[in-house]
Amino acid sequence: MNQINFEKDQEEVLDRTENIKSLADQVKTLRDLEDQVKADEELLKDKKRDLEKISGEIIPTLLSEMGLASLKLADGSAIEVKQYYAANISVKNREAAYNWLRSNNLGDIIKNDITVSFGRNEDNKAAEYANLAQSQGFQPTQKLKVEPMTLKALVRERIEKGVEMPMDIFNVFVGNRTKLTRKQ
Repeated sequence: MNQINFEKDQEEVLDRTENIKSLADQVKTLRDLEDQVKADEELLKDKKRDLEKISGEIIPTLLSEMGLASLKLADGSAIEVKQYYAANISVKNREAAYNWLRSNNLGDIIKNDITVSFGRNEDNKAAEYANLAQSQGFQPTQKLKVEPMTLKALVRERIEKGVEMPMDIFNVFVGNRTKLTRKQ
């Protein structure tokens, strides 16, 4: 007959209870950290919004009212207001934007990517694809795009030269941004 060892059984129950308590403590710590990270991310978002307002609106307005574009500060640092350009091509305007670029001899900034997916063990077919894609029954996926930095550079160049650029098609934004150069 088996003997019952109440002491040993009680120790096992206590060990399990301690593990459960430890797990519960760690779950609470995880929950608290997630909440803190979420709050910190919101705080960071607010600070970035404040930074953008001061850099893009308040300082440029104050300098403009003073008739200045830049200013050297007493601590040796300097501020300068520069124009900032942003642009993007929305899905809605994509065709009109590409047509405008092509009709203004700027079509070379449009990237034309064709992608084909091959299954496992089809390396040989992939190598031959350039010549055989259609005849092998694969349908390539074609994607046209303009790199964001290329579009931004084009917009800046054309606006600064006073050359036409359809602002609505390219969702162009021109604003000011303050550059703070700190003393080394």
